Amino acid sequence: MSFDYNKLLGRIKEVCGTQDNFAKKIGIGRVSLSHRLNNKLEFSQNEINRSVEVLGLRKEEIPSYFFNEKVQKEEQILKGA
Repeated sequence: MSFDYNKLLGRIKEVCGTQDNFAKKIGIGRVSLSHRLNNKLEFSQNEINRSVEVLGLRKEEIPSYFFNEKVQKEEQILKGA
């Protein structure tokens, strides 16, 4: 399952300026963050909790930032059929 992190990326830019600054604030490396944002690794519960604090999110907002499923484009679905 892949997640769409566009909303998260917007908030990171708004609050931290860069992904590198955000990664440092939540205690992971820039490459580790990149892997998570590109669905190569999953965010841990601890990383999500630190992200919520850094980005000033409410707990009830977590699903819309971290668990928004990526929707495939129609042509990708048709090619796979």
